[in-house]
Amino acid sequence: MSVENRSLLAISAVAVIFFVAVSCTPTVKVEAPAEPITINLNIKLDAEVRLKIEEQAKDDITNNPGIF
Repeated sequence: MSVENRSLLAISAVAVIFFVAVSCTPTVKVEAPAEPITINLNIKLDAEVRLKIEEQAKDDITNNPGIF
C-alpha cells in the first residue's frame, strides 16, 4: 500500500467512526410543563398560627390559674 492509500484509508476510517459516534448520541429536549408549578406554603402558615395560639394559651393559663 502506498502512503496515499494509507492516509486515505485512515481518513475514511476516522470519518466513519465520527459519523457512527454522532448518530448514536441521544437527543435531549427541554420543554416547559403543561401545568403551572405550585408551591405549597401551608406548613409555614400553620406553624405561625400554632405558635400564636400556644402563646395565647400560656398567657391565659398564667392570668387565670383557676380555669383548669
